Amino acid sequence: MTQKSKPDVHRTSIFADLTPLRVSPDYRRLWFGNTVSWIGQGMTSLAVSLQVYDLTGSAFSVGLIGFCSLVPLVVFGLYGGAVADTMDRRKLGLGSATGSFLLSLLLLATSVAGVEQVGLLYAIVALQAVCFALNSPARSSMIPRLLPPEQLPAANALGSLTSTTGTLVGPMLGGVIVGWWGYRAAYTVDAVTFTASLYAMWRLPAMLPDRSHGSTAGGTAPGTGPGVERRPERASVLEGLRFLGTRPNLRMTFFSDLCAMVLASPKALFPVVAVVWYGGDARTTGLLVAAPAFGALLGGVCSGWLGRVRRHGLAVVCAVACWGAAIAAFGLTRQLWLGIVFLALAGCADTFSMVFRGTMLQAAVPDRMRGRLQGVFIVVVAGGPRLGDFLAGSVADLASPGVAVTGGGIACVVAVLLLAAKWRGFLHYDARRPQP
Repeated sequence: MTQKSKPDVHRTSIFADLTPLRVSPDYRRLWFGNTVSWIGQGMTSLAVSLQVYDLTGSAFSVGLIGFCSLVPLVVFGLYGGAVADTMDRRKLGLGSATGSFLLSLLLLATSVAGVEQVGLLYAIVALQAVCFALNSPARSSMIPRLLPPEQLPAANALGSLTSTTGTLVGPMLGGVIVGWWGYRAAYTVDAVTFTASLYAMWRLPAMLPDRSHGSTAGGTAPGTGPGVERRPERASVLEGLRFLGTRPNLRMTFFSDLCAMVLASPKALFPVVAVVWYGGDARTTGLLVAAPAFGALLGGVCSGWLGRVRRHGLAVVCAVACWGAAIAAFGLTRQLWLGIVFLALAGCADTFSMVFRGTMLQAAVPDRMRGRLQGVFIVVVAGGPRLGDFLAGSVADLASPGVAVTGGGIACVVAVLLLAAKWRGFLHYDARRPQP
């Protein structure tokens, strides 16, 4: 597998590298199943929001849906990562995917039976978040066992296409399906699409964690290697956090992401900005929300060159600084088309940052720790933007939306550069010799 993939590392095309899909049938099934299920989940997310609003007529009640998913993601994200380091990751992934599938069937059953209980919808959303928090660390930890190290950037770029496509296409399809055929049809499509993810997990080989301390990405053949067949030891969340505390390069991947998500995340201000800056309405807000996602999709499509980058730490710092600069520029413009361009550039930079950060977490972390570090990743991804929303809203109330957006973008750039100056080794991180 590795010999066949080497020529692709030096490819000249800027478009997404599809080598992982060609060389690994297991990864191909996993990627396809995940993509289809992401679209289905995007449909369900919108359908549940619409149903809650229909039942309550309250925007606050709709907002509680996000809270019901955030708390389980934060609480079970770390726990799910520890579980992924203690058992066969295939079984964990299959079990949690089965749980999500059954919850989709439950949504369908409540719709068919005419049950109109908001509390039940909240409970289902919370349980879906639990299943995701258990499934995501297991699935992410599998990828370095299915592919050689040089293909991890391409795999993570393809993963960004999955999440972005689900974010964009899922809600659009959900709106159309609910509008034409109702909630029952949307929940039916979600349940059917989830079977692709179940099939992909079922076809995978056993994925017991490798307890050998020197194990890193690419050090073993897929599903095999020293220690893989041993009964895994008990893994603790605290052990994973202690490991992270002594690994400066890995810490920087999280710190840099927090700089972007906490200091320069203006999404909560889009409804205000659409009216005050651009004299628009809900449609304008929709354009602002879609712009970063479109940029992220473009970044994933044009990711073929990322596999040739070796200085992943430097690339992360540059990408996060570009995000902050684009957000700051967005805060200065009062022309809608130009604001959309800057938001799209920010989304593109975020994709590049995600690809390199994800690759570092997979390549520099021993297999016995990958689940727990992926659990920390879930907590940061789930909690960071919410803190950013709170900070942006607070600054906008105390000063103005312009100060919140532009000031946050500048603060992001300054913060990530200061962190890079403090931990200079991060800038010299070499993908050919990954060091945590």
